[in-house]
Amino acid sequence: MEAERQRRVDVRAFPSTRRLVTAAMRAGRRIAPMQGLVDVDVTEANRLLSGHEPPATLTAFIVASVARAAAAHPNVHAYRNWRGQLVTHRHVDVTTMVEIATPQGPFGLPHVLRDADIREVPDLAAELHRVKRDPPTSRTGTALERFAPVAARVPGAVRAMYAVMARSVAARQRIGTVAVTAVGGMSKRPRVVDGRVEIRDVLDLTIAIDHNVVDGAPATRFCAGLRDIIETAAVLTAPAAG
Repeated sequence: MEAERQRRVDVRAFPSTRRLVTAAMRAGRRIAPMQGLVDVDVTEANRLLSGHEPPATLTAFIVASVARAAAAHPNVHAYRNWRGQLVTHRHVDVTTMVEIATPQGPFGLPHVLRDADIREVPDLAAELHRVKRDPPTSRTGTALERFAPVAARVPGAVRAMYAVMARSVAARQRIGTVAVTAVGGMSKRPRVVDGRVEIRDVLDLTIAIDHNVVDGAPATRFCAGLRDIIETAAVLTAPAAG
């Protein structure tokens, strides 16, 4: 006879870090997203990354690729300010997630990589590694330590914070213009290369663009440009523009 196990339910405070995530998701409902799934061949990128010196990572490679594509298509990261005016940027700051350890468990810390469109992949990778080792080196990490526990306890505080960030030009200068939330979902798949079928490394990407400011045709051109940059590994073979 199997031994009886003790059945119980543990109840604890909802983590303040997760309150920030759920508030961000609610804030995202303010946009009218066009979403699409794009699969890209990263075989060449993986080959170059494997022997790259100084070391680089696939996440940094994707961040650099997205940044260069956005620089070529600035309308995809435009937005409307409080006055209803259209705001575009001549720079690309990419917010990406760095998983860090917290007393409440692992947390995806948003970190802004400034001027990612004109920086080299190893430089971006080094910054991401530095933030993972020492989260307070990120301005977001410092803010998380100081303000998140308090803000999460004040009703409506986090929601108001994200509402301001969505429309304020000054806030956008701090939080980034483009987001790369996660890099994963790579698998081996057959692809046609030079008229023959080969097994290649293929990465799935989900693209979300605000339909309030971008129509389908420009969004499609951005996706095509991003695919070309990634599949040719352009950010690893051509120097970034200064």
